Amino acid sequence: MVDSLADRARASTPSRPLGHDGWMERSLPAGSEYVRTTPTFDNETVPAGLLRDHRIASGVWGRLVVEDGSLRLVFAAVDGLAGDEQLVDADHPGIIPPDRPHQVVFDGPVSFAVEFHRVASS
Repeated sequence: MVDSLADRARASTPSRPLGHDGWMERSLPAGSEYVRTTPTFDNETVPAGLLRDHRIASGVWGRLVVEDGSLRLVFAAVDGLAGDEQLVDADHPGIIPPDRPHQVVFDGPVSFAVEFHRVASS
């Protein structure tokens, strides 16, 4: 069974995927500074909150790094931005903008961690 957020993301995904500023982010913003990394999670240890809509705090960016396997990073449609879905694997990390509702969806065995970054003040 496919969850409703993933269904909404597929139904509203445009030909060019949208992200925080109108286009899907593929890298961290310039000037971002590493803050911390979560422990490594897998299918058994993932916190339940990551499997449903949640957000990263304002001013903080996430970089989802998969060590083994793959997962889908699913963004909800919000504030005029269409939903989107990214396949994230060891070669393609997922970038999570601040305040953007998202969740992870597993298609099989996976292990991953989330790095948190903050844009430095000028």
